[in-house]
Amino acid sequence: MPTPERSGITVVFCDVQGFAADAVTVDALARLQIAARRHQCQLRLRGASNELRELVAFMGLRDVLPCCGDQSM
Repeated sequence: MPTPERSGITVVFCDVQGFAADAVTVDALARLQIAARRHQCQLRLRGASNELRELVAFMGLRDVLPCCGDQSM
């Protein structure tokens, strides 16, 4: 299976529509971002609810877990 650095992938999109807006979700997403960065990739969230985006911002992770097309955070 090709790794992201071999395939030239630089952005990985994660559809989080319907995910719970809680600390467990944010922790899992932050860990995914760490894994992506280890492979020279960036994780971008798609379909995040307002509640999830607000929680990410409240936890100080807005720059770490950016949402696609979200300019308001």
